Formats: sequence, C-alpha cells, structure tokens
Amino acid sequence: MIRTMSDSGRSDKPLAREAADGIAIQALGFIASDAELLPRFLDLTGIAAHDIRRAAGEPGFMAGVLQFILAHEPTLLKFSEASGIAPQDVGRALRALPTGDDGYEISS
Repeated sequence: MIRTMSDSGRSDKPLAREAADGIAIQALGFIASDAELLPRFLDLTGIAAHDIRRAAGEPGFMAGVLQFILAHEPTLLKFSEASGIAPQDVGRALRALPTGDDGYEISS
C-alpha cells in the first residue's frame, strides 16, 4: 500500500514520479481485477486485453489509467478505499505522469 500524503497532511506538493507510477500500477491492477471495470476500460480505450502489457509502456497510458479512475467518482472512492490512497493523491499522481493533466470529465 502506498501512502502519499506528507506528514503535515498537505497534498498540494508535487508527487514524485516513482510514487505516481506506483499509484498508476495499483490502479491498473484494481481495474484488471474488477469484472465490471475491466470491460468498460477496454471499451473506452479501444485496447484489447492481450495488449495491455504492451500499452502500459506507451507514454500516456498510465496517465489514462488514472484518468479512468478519476472520471467516475464511485470508482475513485472504491479504489481509494481498497488501496488506502487518498482520492486527491490519485489526482496528484496523474499530474506527475507523462501527458497527465486534470483536464478530464467527472461523472457520478
């Protein structure tokens, strides 16, 4: 389990790339292990299940994983609860990854 909030409780500081990668990897595992999320992720991204490993090495893919988590509040909260990672730290991780930004649409 990765904890990313600083001891002071502030979450506005940039997240280290290694920590962001770790959060994204956990998020991908979370998606892959969920029978409802995985098909939705594959449909939205257009990636075939057998291509995920290759795609994970492409610039922007891991940011896309976090965008997927962040775009749906119930999914974000479920991931946060399962991983122990604060929801705001998922957003910080996104911004620390290549091509990551917070210009995604949120749905509920």
